[in-house]
Amino acid sequence: MNKTNIKNFAIWARNKLIADIQYRAGLMGITAEGIKNALPQSTPNMEFYDIGTAEPYSITSEAIRQRQKLVEILRRKEKDSNYSTAYKYILEEVAYTWFNRLIAIRFMEVNDYLPSHIRVLSSETGKVEPDLVTTPFDAELDFTPAEEETILRLKTDNALDELFRLLFIKQCNALNEILPALFEKTSDYTELLLNLSVVDQDGVVYHLIHDIDEDDFNIEKGGQVEIIGWLYQYYNTEPKNAAFAKNGKITKDEIPAVTQLFTPDWIVRYMVQNSLGRLFIDKRKNEGVFADGRGLDEMTWDEAEDKRIATEKQLAEQMEWKYYLPEAAQTKEVREKLDEIQQQSAYKDVRDIKVIDPCMGSGHILVYAFDVLMQMYEDAGYSQRDAAKSILENNLYGLDIDDRAYQLAYFAVMMKARQYNRRILNGETPCHVYAIQESNNIHCAHLKYLGAGMDDLEVNTARVQLEGLLDTLRDAKEYGSILKVENYNWELLRRFVSAADAGTQISMDSNGLEVTVEQLLSLIDIAETMERKYDVVVTNPPYMAVSNGGARLNDYVKKNYPDSKADLFAVFIERCGAMAEQNRYQAMITQHSWMFLSSFEKLRAKLLQMDTVNMAHLGPRAFEEIGGEVVQTTSFVLRKSHVTDYKGTYCRLIEPTTQQGKEDMFLAGKNRYTAQQSNFSKIPGAPVAYWASTKVLDAYSNGKLLGDISDVKIGMGTGKNEIFVREWWEVNFRKIDYSLTDISQIDLSEARYFPYNKGGEFRLWYGNLQEVLWFDAQGRAYMNTMSGHRENGAHDWYCHEGLTWSFVSSSKFGIRYLPTGCFFDVAGSTLFSRVDNKYTLGFLSSCVCFDILKILNPTLNYQAGNIKSLPLILSHENEVDPLVDANINLSKFDWDSYETSWDFKRHPLVRLKLAGAYSWGDKPPVMRLTSAYNAWKLECEGRFEKLNANEEELNRIFIDIYGLQDELTPNVADKDITVHRIFDTKDDVPESMQGSNYVRTKRDEIVSLLSYAVGCMFGRYSVDVDGLAYAGGDWDDGKYKTFLPDRDGILPITDEEYLEDDIISRLCDWLKAAYGADTLEENLDFIAGALGGKGNSSREIIRNYFLKDFFKDHCKTYQKRPIYWLFDSGKQNGFKALIYLHRYTPDTIGNLRVDYLHKMQRVYESEIGRMQDMIDHSTNAREVAAATKRKEKLQKQLKECREYDEMIAHLALSRIELDLDDGVKVNYEKIQTASDGRKYPVLAKI
Repeated sequence: MNKTNIKNFAIWARNKLIADIQYRAGLMGITAEGIKNALPQSTPNMEFYDIGTAEPYSITSEAIRQRQKLVEILRRKEKDSNYSTAYKYILEEVAYTWFNRLIAIRFMEVNDYLPSHIRVLSSETGKVEPDLVTTPFDAELDFTPAEEETILRLKTDNALDELFRLLFIKQCNALNEILPALFEKTSDYTELLLNLSVVDQDGVVYHLIHDIDEDDFNIEKGGQVEIIGWLYQYYNTEPKNAAFAKNGKITKDEIPAVTQLFTPDWIVRYMVQNSLGRLFIDKRKNEGVFADGRGLDEMTWDEAEDKRIATEKQLAEQMEWKYYLPEAAQTKEVREKLDEIQQQSAYKDVRDIKVIDPCMGSGHILVYAFDVLMQMYEDAGYSQRDAAKSILENNLYGLDIDDRAYQLAYFAVMMKARQYNRRILNGETPCHVYAIQESNNIHCAHLKYLGAGMDDLEVNTARVQLEGLLDTLRDAKEYGSILKVENYNWELLRRFVSAADAGTQISMDSNGLEVTVEQLLSLIDIAETMERKYDVVVTNPPYMAVSNGGARLNDYVKKNYPDSKADLFAVFIERCGAMAEQNRYQAMITQHSWMFLSSFEKLRAKLLQMDTVNMAHLGPRAFEEIGGEVVQTTSFVLRKSHVTDYKGTYCRLIEPTTQQGKEDMFLAGKNRYTAQQSNFSKIPGAPVAYWASTKVLDAYSNGKLLGDISDVKIGMGTGKNEIFVREWWEVNFRKIDYSLTDISQIDLSEARYFPYNKGGEFRLWYGNLQEVLWFDAQGRAYMNTMSGHRENGAHDWYCHEGLTWSFVSSSKFGIRYLPTGCFFDVAGSTLFSRVDNKYTLGFLSSCVCFDILKILNPTLNYQAGNIKSLPLILSHENEVDPLVDANINLSKFDWDSYETSWDFKRHPLVRLKLAGAYSWGDKPPVMRLTSAYNAWKLECEGRFEKLNANEEELNRIFIDIYGLQDELTPNVADKDITVHRIFDTKDDVPESMQGSNYVRTKRDEIVSLLSYAVGCMFGRYSVDVDGLAYAGGDWDDGKYKTFLPDRDGILPITDEEYLEDDIISRLCDWLKAAYGADTLEENLDFIAGALGGKGNSSREIIRNYFLKDFFKDHCKTYQKRPIYWLFDSGKQNGFKALIYLHRYTPDTIGNLRVDYLHKMQRVYESEIGRMQDMIDHSTNAREVAAATKRKEKLQKQLKECREYDEMIAHLALSRIELDLDDGVKVNYEKIQTASDGRKYPVLAKI
């Protein structure tokens, strides 16, 4: 099955159908703008509509009635929302109606299921003209004489498309007799809007026939009804994406699309075989347990259980149920209780078994359940023909919120029945699959005409029950199968509704009574299906946060499902359990978060009162069409019973990264666990930790919960981070106070900002400290007015020494030492130990902790409750604490080696400039960048190796303390060491470091050095002092002796050496000051070699780097909050200049314009003149060509500069003031906005 072709066709076909339907509607005056009236010349039997042509478009009698109905539906739908929404709804409804019918007829014609055995969409011989068009009168369709005449005329006129449309509608109406739920009578607006062609090679019919291999539909050649499900899912692709992309709640009309997810076939088989199939095996398994002649008293209990398991396997193999898992071995006491349960609840007749999928989608699960039921019937001696009829009548039930899914599920089930019974398509056999309907449009005035001939008691009882039912089903499509329906007297209600009598006189009041009766009987069938108890409930429910739904859904779930209210899949776990009979089975595939998250703890407590027979824990990527880690799933089978000490089988299929890989691991029997679910309660929160070993469980007995010996705080929510949080480098450094040790000191501080911990990427031991918080008295007062502001109980712990981690991680758990002085965010939750901070940090950084954390919460969100639930065993502190202390220092030194740390002192390649240096006599030492780089690289490698050794030693200590030597190894992967490691090129990075965020190359280090050099040019840094020299406040000339910063804080970048003080000249001066003049050329060569890129000399390569890449690298380093801003005239590189945000004044742009931009224009004018002179006087053709080319370039640059000057002039005259407190994002816009409010894009895009 080529799913790519299927997907492409389904998405394209939806858009094509909608466009064609929209065109047809437009011909009759119905457009996206509104509904037009017929033209004045219209008559009762013919209406005319203006379509912008000489002749208006006309419709006659039947089409007029159909259009009236369409308008009526549009107006009714408009009242629920607006006209635009109603119009789109109708287009979608008509499109999917015909899409469903097209693919249904295609399936039927390929499998020769059509009553006439004549193809409708294609030809047996491969010709373009369908066989039905070629031989319409052989199709056993009931044509009127007028229709026969029309057919002959159209054939004579070779009007194939018009003929096909007539015959196609006729065929659909004929199929209504055998498949009424899918092929409803089309004499309504859906027929009116049909616009199909068999001639057009860009039409839906042609693509359906040619884009999807016919064998994908042919059940005799490997095709499956499953293709219907894939077509349905892919058809919904764009509506699903649109619903997710919009802002706002998911409406009831959007729920089907956003929750549609086609269940992998092997998971369907796993669920059905282990629930419905288990009913069969439960009934049969004891027949062969003692077949070898030995009695129970002659066997050990283990032998008896082994024999029982072998028998279950044998039975499953006989039925070819390869996904069936025998029940785990139990103790004798448990087995006796299970045998009693199974004997009491064993079905007596296969016809008694009731199976439902309450979220059936396109019917995939029901179709496979049909196959399993067929096997059970055949085992009971039924013929396939009789079994198929009985399955439809007695066994199989389905519900869905979506009408289109219902149609396809109905069709899929009926086609499966047709596979076994050629005569099943007679319109007489019921099929108990339903689309949930609302009672909103029931004409309640008709209720008084019901119950004719019944006694008063029955009438009153029935009326009360019916009114209660109608009230329950109001807005039912908001809720779907989660609606709780009372157990009414269904037989009484059917009699009451069927006994409708309005008398002989039809009045306005009684008009439409027949329609009401039909609607009520349908609602009764649906409601009874929702209320009934089932032997097997099996489904893949919708995955959607309830909070994303509408207000009605939210209120209903909170009231009726408070323990599972977070997500619809969890609500359905509860609902499906309620639908199952006692001691019967519930099988589902859901997201796995219910197994671990604290928000589902009460739901887990309920599920612990049921027996988990088995589980296939799938994790991420169980659905081939969903990548990434977001949707992580588990499939499981529950029995609605509770036997103490019961053991279930759990298949851990997390590791394979593909759907196929997970299936292969399951079939290979790998990673299987047997767990007693009562043990789950030994761990706080009772996560479904089936793989937790005895040693891990013992840790909870031998240790203390971190929550009992430490304070774990979630952190602050400011209410609006863009107002209160800044990167520390954005603001005046002198306004930041790092000295607080307790929140009580804050009123004594004169600072505006304080360090703020917001989590960050995966990093251990130290780091991720770069934000500051506006939290002076003014900031606190303003924050308290924000509706989203929360302290979360952390207030008294601000500024204390602690341990922090990132709430969300993309890999492992990253815990870090948090020094005093810091406030912390909800994303940077913090722990304050009352025993030993360093020891606690050592444990939290160990593989033992991470192993237990994966039990508590294998998602990527590490919540405070998970950390509180970790067991800490105090031992060997004298070994642990020194290692932790060393690791903090190693990590801190690494963090502080880069300029985004507020404790950065000076660049490592400057600090190590004397490495390998030598001197002769009184001469200064010769300092080479290459030597400094090699020394820095070696230093980083040593730090990496030392941290690796320390972490592995800590792992060994904690593995021994927790007794996990047989389960864990102390090894730490290179990619999980969170200090930087340097390689000359990307090609030199070993595989062991792939995926690490701590890999740097020689180029990275040189880029970093150039950033530092630019900082020195601006005066941010000085080679004479450590740390920041200027980042706001008062300028101090005394800090700059060896190298003087730029006088006006403007650094021009030119593509050639035009100016004495351009950035390359300044870089050469800085290199001389930092490393000496003797090695300038050598150091320039080293820088150019590391940068790579184009250029005929080292200076040219470096110049090109500043022109093209410096600002991009700077934005990356400073996380899109740059402090060096690039004035950029455009693609011709006519003018570029850097300024330093903290040295900006209202005169800066004016100075830049006059002193640099105008100067560059004069340079270009002069150079253009020089080139023209060369062109005019040179006799060297090559020289003339080069001069001509350069002149053209210079002219473009001059033109760009002049246009740029016009923009700059407006900003210069505005003398724009900036406030560092506003942050880079605001100021970057402000500096480009003139006093008249107009924006001039003069800066490079961030």
